[in-house]
Amino acid sequence: MNDAGEEVLFELRRVGNVVKASAIHVSTNIEVSIVGPANASQYALKMAALRKLRYVLKRQP
Repeated sequence: MNDAGEEVLFELRRVGNVVKASAIHVSTNIEVSIVGPANASQYALKMAALRKLRYVLKRQP
Protein backbone atom coordinates (compact mmCIF):
# COMPACT_ATOMS: atom_id res chain seq x y z
CA MET A 1 0.00 0.00 0.00
CA ASN A 2 1.25 3.49 -0.69
CA ASP A 3 0.76 6.67 1.34
CA ALA A 4 -2.73 7.41 -0.01
CA GLY A 5 -4.04 3.96 0.92
CA GLU A 6 -4.08 2.81 -2.70
CA GLU A 7 -3.33 -0.86 -3.30
CA VAL A 8 -0.08 -1.74 -5.05
CA LEU A 9 0.88 -5.26 -6.10
CA PHE A 10 4.49 -6.36 -6.44
CA GLU A 11 6.04 -9.12 -8.52
CA LEU A 12 9.68 -10.19 -8.28
CA ARG A 13 11.07 -12.48 -10.97
CA ARG A 14 14.67 -13.69 -11.04
CA VAL A 15 16.25 -13.89 -14.49
CA GLY A 16 19.82 -15.15 -14.27
CA ASN A 17 21.84 -12.83 -12.06
CA VAL A 18 19.24 -10.02 -12.01
CA VAL A 19 15.75 -9.59 -10.58
CA LYS A 20 12.92 -7.84 -12.39
CA ALA A 21 10.67 -6.07 -9.88
CA SER A 22 7.26 -4.86 -11.04
CA ALA A 23 4.81 -2.64 -9.18
CA ILE A 24 1.17 -2.46 -10.30
CA HIS A 25 -1.21 0.28 -9.14
CA VAL A 26 -4.48 -1.62 -8.79
CA SER A 27 -7.01 1.19 -9.36
CA THR A 28 -5.34 2.51 -12.54
CA ASN A 29 -3.68 -0.69 -13.81
CA ILE A 30 -0.43 1.23 -14.32
CA GLU A 31 2.61 -1.05 -14.14
CA VAL A 32 6.28 -0.16 -13.89
CA SER A 33 9.35 -2.37 -13.74
CA ILE A 34 12.93 -2.04 -12.61
CA VAL A 35 15.87 -4.42 -12.85
CA GLY A 36 18.28 -4.90 -9.98
CA PRO A 37 21.00 -7.29 -8.85
CA ALA A 38 19.92 -10.71 -7.61
CA ASN A 39 21.73 -10.15 -4.31
CA ALA A 40 19.65 -7.03 -3.48
CA SER A 41 17.04 -7.41 -0.76
CA GLN A 42 13.40 -7.86 -1.73
CA TYR A 43 12.60 -4.75 0.30
CA ALA A 44 15.11 -2.61 -1.63
CA LEU A 45 13.78 -3.84 -4.98
CA LYS A 46 10.15 -3.25 -3.97
CA MET A 47 10.91 0.26 -2.70
CA ALA A 48 12.75 1.14 -5.92
CA ALA A 49 9.78 -0.08 -7.97
CA LEU A 50 7.38 1.85 -5.71
CA ARG A 51 9.39 5.06 -6.13
CA LYS A 52 9.23 4.66 -9.90
CA LEU A 53 5.48 3.96 -9.76
CA ARG A 54 4.88 7.11 -7.68
CA TYR A 55 6.92 9.11 -10.20
CA VAL A 56 4.85 7.76 -13.10
CA LEU A 57 1.56 8.37 -11.28
CA LYS A 58 2.49 12.01 -10.60
CA ARG A 59 3.07 12.53 -14.31
CA GLN A 60 -0.41 11.28 -15.23
CA PRO A 61 -2.90 13.99 -16.31
